[in-house]
Amino acid sequence: MYRSGGSLPRPAQTRIMVVANQKGGVGKTTTTVNLAASLALHGARVLVIDLDPQGNASTALGIDHHAEVPSIYDVLIDSRPLSDVVQPVRDVEGLFCAPATIDLAGAEIELVSVVARESRLQRAISAYEQPLDYVFIDCPPSLGLLTVNALVAGAEVVIPIQCEYYALEGLGQLLRNVELVRGHLNPRLHVSTILLTMYDGRTRLASQVADEVRSHFGAEVLRTNIPRSVRISEAPSYGQTVLTYDPGSSGSLSYLEAAREIALRGTSAQQGVPQQDQHNPVKGAQ
Repeated sequence: MYRSGGSLPRPAQTRIMVVANQKGGVGKTTTTVNLAASLALHGARVLVIDLDPQGNASTALGIDHHAEVPSIYDVLIDSRPLSDVVQPVRDVEGLFCAPATIDLAGAEIELVSVVARESRLQRAISAYEQPLDYVFIDCPPSLGLLTVNALVAGAEVVIPIQCEYYALEGLGQLLRNVELVRGHLNPRLHVSTILLTMYDGRTRLASQVADEVRSHFGAEVLRTNIPRSVRISEAPSYGQTVLTYDPGSSGSLSYLEAAREIALRGTSAQQGVPQQDQHNPVKGAQ
């Protein structure tokens, strides 16, 4: 069990962060698990909810997720308590995962006929009684009912953007969905964090994309860029995050710094949060 020596400020209430981008291959799952591990290594209690039927976040955290394992599917479809499916991550103290199984692939269709289908995940998280500082929800690369459940449950949207051509293509629809959910189902929802991934400082294209994203989104973009890294790509095949696979690598250090930015931003943002946003049914860790 690994834990870093340092610590970061812990939020006054649980921060529920939805990691979303319907474009595949942008580092969404990689960002989810490595930010979560980074915060846990610095003393936070963090839950990763794997909402992608491929189960890549579960794999990267070394969590068993074959078809018979209790999973987030059972929570969404059968109203099973979230506490029944959450597993501790072996390598990182304070990090937990609600795994996805292949059953989740059919959940989009099954949810259509379910009462209050958009808020199943929100109710499950609200009923979860263990203290948590952060919940990270890894969404599938689509804008269907699973992603809508995540957007209804969360308060903050984290968008990883790959530093390659057409980086901003398709983001308009995601942002429109965020606005729709905020207007009709979850007034607390907002895009809080944009993270540039797969950054290659040797290419002019990467710096051009970074400049474009920063001019488009402004303050939401983290100062830290995540580099293109073999170590980051290798780690999931060993059932690990890059933080435990190669703690001294550039990818590991970048995710630690990105997590630090997120933690510090949350602390400062809480000074100006409206009163209704201060309340969260998930109990904040003391």
